[in-house]
Amino acid sequence: MLLENKKTAIIGGGPGGLTLARLLQLKGVEVKVYERDLNPAIRVQGATLDLHFESGLKAIEKAGLMDAFKETYRPGADQGRIIDPQGNIIFDEHTETLNDDFNNEYFRPEIDRGPLRNLLLNSLQPGTVVWSSQFLSMEQVNGQWKITFKNGTTAIADLVIGADGANSKIRPFVTPTKASYAGITILQGNVQHAESVIPNMHHLLKGGKIYVHGDGKALHVSSKGDGSIDFYTSSEKDEQWVKSNGVDFSDHKNILEWFKKEFAGWNEIWFELFENASYPIMLRPQYVVPLDQTWDAKPNVTLLGDAAHIMPPSGEGVNLAMLDALDLSECLTSSDYTTLETAISAYEKKMLERGAEATQDSLEMAEWMHADDAQERMLKLLGQNI
Repeated sequence: MLLENKKTAIIGGGPGGLTLARLLQLKGVEVKVYERDLNPAIRVQGATLDLHFESGLKAIEKAGLMDAFKETYRPGADQGRIIDPQGNIIFDEHTETLNDDFNNEYFRPEIDRGPLRNLLLNSLQPGTVVWSSQFLSMEQVNGQWKITFKNGTTAIADLVIGADGANSKIRPFVTPTKASYAGITILQGNVQHAESVIPNMHHLLKGGKIYVHGDGKALHVSSKGDGSIDFYTSSEKDEQWVKSNGVDFSDHKNILEWFKKEFAGWNEIWFELFENASYPIMLRPQYVVPLDQTWDAKPNVTLLGDAAHIMPPSGEGVNLAMLDALDLSECLTSSDYTTLETAISAYEKKMLERGAEATQDSLEMAEWMHADDAQERMLKLLGQNI
C-alpha cells in the first residue's frame, strides 16, 4: 500500500478532516489530525447541516457510521417554511408526510455540527486528534514535512492534507491561486433558550427551517438540537462594506438599529432574532475560487473541502468535503496507483471537476437569492407550482 510505514498529517478537525481520518484508519493508515481548538468542547459548533445521499451520507456509510448517524440525526429538522418578509407563510413542508427514508436519494437528514463532529471523533482511535495545534509553518526535511505549530511543538509527516477551511494555511503549498470576494456578506447569530426567550419565533420555526427573501436580501433561520436558534442574513455588499458603513457589529444597540433600518418594512418578528442574539454577531464576507482553477499534483500534499474549493453557501459545503475525504482515501489506498503523486492526481482531477460545477451552482444560487423573484425561485426549488 502507498501509505504503508508512512505518516499522514491532516490539518484541520472539521467534518472533512475527521471523515478522512476515519476512512484511512479503517485501511490501516497511520494518521494524525492537528486541530487548533484547545479541546473538543472549547468552541460552540455552527449551524445544523443536511447530508446528501450521493455525498455526505455516502461517506458516512463507507465509514461504517450509518447506525450511529441514525441515532444522532434530528428527524423533521429538514422541514422548512417559506415565509414572506411580512410574516405570511407561503409554503409549509410541515403539512407533508415526514420523509425518513435513507434509501430515498432526495432525503436530506439534518444533524447539528457539534453532534456530527462528536460522532466522527468517537469513531477514531484514541489520540488521533492532537488538540491545541494551530498550524504555523512547514518545510521539507529529508523528504518529509516538518510541521511547526503555534504552541512550539513540531510533527513529521510523509503526507500532509489541508482540511483547514476557507483560510487554509496549506493551500499556498499546493497552488498560488487565491479566492476572491463573491459579492455577498453574511451576518450570523444565535439565540439561546429560544422557546422561552423568543416563543413566537420558536413556534413559527416549528423545529425546522425558515426561508425569507425580499428587497434583495435573504434571511435563513434554523433550529438546533440544543434548544437554540441559528440565523443569518445575506445581502450583496461591497467587500469593504463592513469597514466603511460605520456600524459597530459588536454593539447590541448599533446592530439592532442597523437591522431595523436595513430591513425596514419587514415584520417585527424578525427583529426578535437580533434583539435576543448572543453578541457579537459574526460577520462573514463570502469568497470563491476561480471556476477554472487547476494545478499540478504534488507528491506529498493536497487539499479537501473549503481549503480546495471555497464558495458561497449552497448546502453543498460539508457534503463536498466529506465526499472529497472518501475519494481521497480510496485513491491513497488503491492498488491502481504506483505513486502517491499519481494517486493524488487522480483524486484532484475528480475533486476539481465537481468543485467547479458546485461553485457555478452556488454563484447562480447567490445571484437569484438576492433577486426580485427570489421567493418564487425558492418555491420552484422545492418543486412547487406557482
